[in-house]
Amino acid sequence: MDGPIIKDNTITIPSDQDYLVAVDDFLEGTLRGFGVDESTIADIAISVTEVVNNGIIHGNKCDPSKALTLQIARSGSTLKFVVSDEGEGFDPSCVDDPLKEENLLKEVGRGIFIIRSLMDKVEFENTPEGVRVTMTKTV
Repeated sequence: MDGPIIKDNTITIPSDQDYLVAVDDFLEGTLRGFGVDESTIADIAISVTEVVNNGIIHGNKCDPSKALTLQIARSGSTLKFVVSDEGEGFDPSCVDDPLKEENLLKEVGRGIFIIRSLMDKVEFENTPEGVRVTMTKTV
């Protein structure tokens, strides 16, 4: 894969952080097309970017031969975002609680907490193809 592929409400990128801007542009453009307000777009962008970045770094190990996909769907006032990588999977319950005193100064480990704070529902699924994160937000 040489670069981003956009089809309908889906973007697929190589696992390279250089493509985060393309994902962000695609996401924000799609959300504006849906008429989502800027404050909600900001919350969603933070969450989706965090998941995409984690998929690139932790899931696909920055291997540009592995793809990462973001799908966006709308059903009434509910938006659904599905991010899929080709990683080996992980158990989100094993991630340290960033609010515990011993973790407050750590530079990593806050992503899942932030995503769960900003989105209405977050689900992690390990599949034979990789990790799938599904997030929903009512607007």
